[in-house]
Amino acid sequence: MKSLLPTSIRIPKVLTIAGSDSGGGAGLQADLKVITALGGYGMSVITAITAQNTLGVTRIQDVDLDVVEAQIDAVLLDIGADIVKIGMLASPEIVRTVAKTLRKHGVSRIILDPVLRATSGASLGGDDTAQAMMQELFPMATLITPNLDEASLLLGHDITGPNEFQFAAQKLLEMGPQAVLIKGGHLDASHTQITDYLMWRTIEDSLEVVQSKEFKHYRVNTANTHGTGCSLAAAIATYLADGHDLSHAVAKAIAYVEAGLEAGRFLSIGKGPGPLWHMHDFYPTALPNEESS
Repeated sequence: MKSLLPTSIRIPKVLTIAGSDSGGGAGLQADLKVITALGGYGMSVITAITAQNTLGVTRIQDVDLDVVEAQIDAVLLDIGADIVKIGMLASPEIVRTVAKTLRKHGVSRIILDPVLRATSGASLGGDDTAQAMMQELFPMATLITPNLDEASLLLGHDITGPNEFQFAAQKLLEMGPQAVLIKGGHLDASHTQITDYLMWRTIEDSLEVVQSKEFKHYRVNTANTHGTGCSLAAAIATYLADGHDLSHAVAKAIAYVEAGLEAGRFLSIGKGPGPLWHMHDFYPTALPNEESS
């Protein structure tokens, strides 16, 4: 009797190449939570081991270059990936190793979150690492997602407000990526409305056309913001892998992170700023002093 069950089920496959966050709120731990929450299958390559919690980062240990390469080989030679999301690459050598290995496998869809500054302000990569990213990975990237601190570092001057986002995105786009998303959440808290700015290029009638879109949303009143950048990039990657176009994927990812921030407002995880709540669709959180029914 022939089985009526399908022989295979397609699931979006997302490979995250990032650092490990021992506190679980950011890095590849956050990426895997996001990918799973949004219906994807997550795989990981560890580039660095960090000792960190909600109070900050106390130590970073890079993973050996041959081990980084071997992890990428192991995943892509067997499982493959619909898209690759790249986070923390703590040294120029790791940047070059990741770029070389992805080129070897012909990877063409890459979401690059240039993690050079943690939400706490801790440095996770220096100028040499930034230069290596611009040279090696920007020309390969489908999208880069810098926050304001990272965009300022990459451009060599401070970006102080949304009126500068268009020019900054244009300059970053000239460095090679297909699209740039500048995240405005690092403006001081007096800005109750956040503007994220997306600029991308497409080919229409054999001509390159540059388009842009602003995403305006209100700042969630919470200290629990750890891992927002990692989570947003992972969400965009998962939505793209699931077939959404870029603008729609960004909009859905922003909505997902915003909902996670709202759901995580009253979570008590650690003594410092905790993470957003990645699993808000599955396990809603309770308000303070809310009695269980």
